[in-house]
Amino acid sequence: MHKQDMDCAAISEIIELALSDAVSFDHIRVVHGLAPDAVKALMRSELKPGSYRAWRKRVRQFSDRRAVYK
Repeated sequence: MHKQDMDCAAISEIIELALSDAVSFDHIRVVHGLAPDAVKALMRSELKPGSYRAWRKRVRQFSDRRAVYK
């Protein structure tokens, strides 16, 4: 699924899921069919640069602590 194929509601839901610390990339893939790289690309295009960097840092820290987090 590409960004052009999604409506604003779907994009907002994906962003909300990705920002949630309780939701994994696997869950986003099941619900919306997006691979982790596609989620990261969507987040990069939709968030401000500083917000994107903070989100990636948080995801990396959680993944370092928990192998199956995101």
